Amino acid sequence: METSYILAGIAVMALTTYLIRVLPMVIFRKKITNVWVRSFLYYVPYAVLAAMTFPAVFSSTGSTAGAIAGCVVAVVLALFDKGLLTVAVCAAAAAFVVQIL
Repeated sequence: METSYILAGIAVMALTTYLIRVLPMVIFRKKITNVWVRSFLYYVPYAVLAAMTFPAVFSSTGSTAGAIAGCVVAVVLALFDKGLLTVAVCAAAAAFVVQIL
């Protein structure tokens, strides 16, 4: 690849990241009072995290069954308010066991 192409890509990514962070401060100068907009903005980080995580969960293992088993174990343990380390280790173990079988 050419150096100019790489630099242009970095510049576009930097501009995009900057705009995403600056535009809300420029557009919303006063406190947001609309309940729907506040609710939407509250849940955006969770939705983005889920949209980035779930495809990676199902493509990270060699088998779909192992990924499903790990995901189910993680969700169940999270519903029972277990810690992050417990959830991660148990989900990985479940995916490993299903892949071995």
